Amino acid sequence: MALENGSLGAPGPAAPAVPPLRPTGPLPPIHDSRIRAYGHFLLALVYFFLAGALAHHAAMGLVSDAWQPLVRQAIFVFLLLLGYAGLGFTLNWQEHPISAQGLPRRPGWTREAAMGMAAGWGAAIVGVVAMALFGGIAVGLSFSPSSWGWLPADIAFYILLCLGEEIAFRGYAFQRFTRSLGPTAAVFGFALLYAFLESMIPGATRTTALNGFVLAIVLSIAYLRTRALWVSWGLNFGWKASRAIVFGLAVNGDSTHSPVVQGDPTGSFWLTGGGFGLESSWFAIFILLALIPVVYRLTRDLDFQYNAPVIIPGGMPVDLDAAARLQHEAAMGSAEPAPAPLVQIVPLISPPPADPRESPSANEPNSGNETL
Repeated sequence: MALENGSLGAPGPAAPAVPPLRPTGPLPPIHDSRIRAYGHFLLALVYFFLAGALAHHAAMGLVSDAWQPLVRQAIFVFLLLLGYAGLGFTLNWQEHPISAQGLPRRPGWTREAAMGMAAGWGAAIVGVVAMALFGGIAVGLSFSPSSWGWLPADIAFYILLCLGEEIAFRGYAFQRFTRSLGPTAAVFGFALLYAFLESMIPGATRTTALNGFVLAIVLSIAYLRTRALWVSWGLNFGWKASRAIVFGLAVNGDSTHSPVVQGDPTGSFWLTGGGFGLESSWFAIFILLALIPVVYRLTRDLDFQYNAPVIIPGGMPVDLDAAARLQHEAAMGSAEPAPAPLVQIVPLISPPPADPRESPSANEPNSGNETL
């Protein structure tokens, strides 16, 4: 007995099914043309500047001046992830839009990030050692509790700063530009954009723009060879955070994120970049150029794993054993196998037991009258 529409008896008309928000089953094919991909790139580029403006004004209204850089970067990363995930989900039917931006939680992603950090740390060490040997660095230390208290916040600032740069310049927008004009155009196009934004920083020089151009190329190569942002993010973080937090040097003209160590380079400007940091030194350009073969070597296995072409089987299935058998029969003739002989299985009949009355017992003595 069915109970429908609040009454017993014959069922009433069924309620209309609620259509799903998104079709279930296999996703329909999307004609992802180059023009369509370029339109997505332009939309992502506009959203990048909009997210930056929103993060800046939100941080100003939420926290004090000291916390604004960290909060601004946190809001900016959140807006980029959310906005680009929405674009990928709605425009490109991406099932996992966060991972598609270059942040897949695949096996070994922490090792990839650590590998990038090691490369960035090594490049920063080369620059610092050269500055110390051929110029000098005046180092000051602060052991006050407030300085150590700001240290985790400054580390978090550089984590978010580098992550935001990778999502913006190697994430969804970069991928759509690559689909439209190819990877080479995407690498140089985004390198020019990053160099232009670097040149807009107060105190920047032409050398700053050139350093930003080369750094963007190195990071884009790391992404293209791994199809993820882990190596490029680690390299970017190691290159910037190690100079600021460990050695107290300015990064892009900002020296406020090194609370414990304060470093002041005293060498030539072409070597140290002065108060702006290595981003304005000519020596840093050669360091970044030397990173290109290093990145190629470090990502060799990842490039083979994630960029090797997928072999798709085609044609018709072939049974090699059947083909060989047919070829043998065509050459030798098909010989019918001899029929197996029939074997009849009958029950085994044992002889009847002898009557003890018909034969004399072996224990009875002879009477002497037996016939020989």
